[in-house]
Amino acid sequence: MENFTPVEALIGGALIGLGALILFVFYGRIAGISGIAGSALFVREGRSWRLAFVAGIVAGPILVDAILTDFSYATPQLSWQVIAAGLLVGVGTGWGSGCTSGHGICGISRLSPRSVTATVLFMLSGMLVATLLH
Repeated sequence: MENFTPVEALIGGALIGLGALILFVFYGRIAGISGIAGSALFVREGRSWRLAFVAGIVAGPILVDAILTDFSYATPQLSWQVIAAGLLVGVGTGWGSGCTSGHGICGISRLSPRSVTATVLFMLSGMLVATLLH
């Protein structure tokens, strides 16, 4: 519990929700990261807002790190496990018709039964894998 930061989590969650709301209100789009990132590469229509969205995800931690002196984040060291996990996430988002952000943030807020089911399965799978590996 030493890394538990409820205030920061609340602020971060509120900002994610606000970003999802703005994207939905102004563009009529769901803020599912995998769909936005994949479409930014392969779909011509609407590419500019998708690229801006992805750039914001990448630039956000870098900008916060430049502004705040006590901010830190870590990225996993590239290994076969990280590559396999990334590929499995890609396959899972295709099979599940969306990713954790699309279902968990936007789908649940729209009371989508499919998104509630998907999010419960994401969470249970994550807990099971974390328990088995650690």
